[in-house]
Amino acid sequence: MAGHSKWATTKHKKAAIDAKRGKLFAKLVKNIEVAARTGGGDPAGNPTLYDAIQKAKKNSVPADNVERARKRGAGEEAGGAEWETIMYEGYGPNGVALLIECLTDNRNRAAGEVRTAMTRNGGNLADPGSVAYLFTRKGEIVLDKGELTEDDVLMAVLDAGAEEVNDLGEQFEVVCESTDLVQVRTALQEAGIDYESAESGFRASVEVTVDADGAAKVFKLIDALEDSDDVQNIYSNMDVPEDVLASLNA
Repeated sequence: MAGHSKWATTKHKKAAIDAKRGKLFAKLVKNIEVAARTGGGDPAGNPTLYDAIQKAKKNSVPADNVERARKRGAGEEAGGAEWETIMYEGYGPNGVALLIECLTDNRNRAAGEVRTAMTRNGGNLADPGSVAYLFTRKGEIVLDKGELTEDDVLMAVLDAGAEEVNDLGEQFEVVCESTDLVQVRTALQEAGIDYESAESGFRASVEVTVDADGAAKVFKLIDALEDSDDVQNIYSNMDVPEDVLASLNA
C-alpha cells in the first residue's frame, strides 16, 4: 500500500501541474530536445527519445511542437539551447528529503530560483550526497487499468525484469531497475498492453510519514519549486496516509 499512497501524493501534485498546462508542455518538449541531442534523433534507435515523445503525445502536446523539438535536439533545425541537468538536494518541512532535478540553460538562474523557493517555504538546501543516498533510480511505467487485472500485467512483465506492480486505483504502476525499463516496456507492448508513461525516476528507500499540516507545507514548497521553468522533476520521501490526503483534497 506504500506505493499506493505515494502515488496518491503524486496524483495530488499532478492536478496542480495540469493546471499549469503550458509549463508541462514546455517541460515535455525540453525532454524531447535533450533526449535527441544525447542519443540521436531517431526514436527507433533511442529509447529515451521514444518514451519522451510518447509521454508528450499522451499529454496532448501538439505534433508540430514534438517534431520541432526532436529536430532541434538532433541538430536538423537551428535554435536548440545548451541544456544541462543539475540535481539539488535538500530538506523540506518535517525533515522530508527532496531531490530537485533541474534542466537549465542558465545554472545561476536555476540555483537562485531553487534557493529562494526553499528559503521562503521552510526548506533548506543540503550538501551534494547528503540526501541522494536515501533514493534509488528505478524504471517506472504507468498504465491505465481498463479491463486489465494485476495478474495480467504481472504475467506480461515478470520475465522481463519487473520487480513489482502497484495498484494505484485507476492505474497500475510497474517498477523495475532503470536498466530494465526498455525491455519491460517492450514486454507490455508485445502483450498488447498500452501504457501512459515509461521513464526513470527516483524512489525513496526510507519514507517520512507526515500529518495534514506537514503535508500541506511540503506541497506548498513543491508548488513554489515547480513555478521555476528550470525545475524538471521533484522527488521526495514523504508518505501521505490516505486519510490525510483525503482531508487535504477536501
